[in-house]
Amino acid sequence: MMTLQTTSFSSQLDLPAYALGITILLFVMLFHGIALLQIAKRYEVKSFLYLAEHKHAAVGFIFYISILCLLLTHIAEIIIWGLSLWILKLLPILSESILFAGSTYTAMGFMDDLLPLGWKMLAIIIAFSGMFSFAWTASVMISMTKNFRQAYTRRHMEKLKIPAEIIERFK
Repeated sequence: MMTLQTTSFSSQLDLPAYALGITILLFVMLFHGIALLQIAKRYEVKSFLYLAEHKHAAVGFIFYISILCLLLTHIAEIIIWGLSLWILKLLPILSESILFAGSTYTAMGFMDDLLPLGWKMLAIIIAFSGMFSFAWTASVMISMTKNFRQAYTRRHMEKLKIPAEIIERFK
């Protein structure tokens, strides 16, 4: 005997998940953009000043500190997603919500889909959020390597006792 399930058209299409997911995605991307701009701006200014002062090791140090800040930005975004799932009671345990968000955000998918029916699409939106954020971070990291590489090469040139006027021509 067949039983008919009475579910609304909007829940069959996960429409609430789209609305909520897009809203949180926009918030996460705004947070990500602000964090990236702050990290990149500070790195660019500091590394430029350190290069001018011939403090090449300091450029390397702030490069790695900046990379750490980028990592912490992604962790914060995973926590934002996890808190959202938990606050909206889509997942009952906070630690499980954050772990699910991290698994989905990184597209690792090491956890089962724990979301209730009508909210499954949210996992895909979280994954898109991570993909967008990682791509944006990668582009910032690529631009940051210019000063890092320049400082590293200048430091190496100094160790090789290359004359200062030649080192200064290297940009």
